[in-house]
Amino acid sequence: MMTDTTELKVAILRAGISHDTIAYKLGIARETLWKKINNITEFKAREIMLLQDILHLSNEERDSIFFSQIGDK
Repeated sequence: MMTDTTELKVAILRAGISHDTIAYKLGIARETLWKKINNITEFKAREIMLLQDILHLSNEERDSIFFSQIGDK
């Protein structure tokens, strides 16, 4: 599965939270977050759960973003 990069970026903008803050809350480096957002590496299940809470995503939004069949690079 790949992350829908465009949809994730929209969710981050909508939440008004910086990448630095998200990386801190996930316990990862900003560069690591960038790699995950851009499908270079995958998000772990724990990170997806935290992001759902941080970005206030519904289950449907979470699934659409993180369990995309095609992905968006």
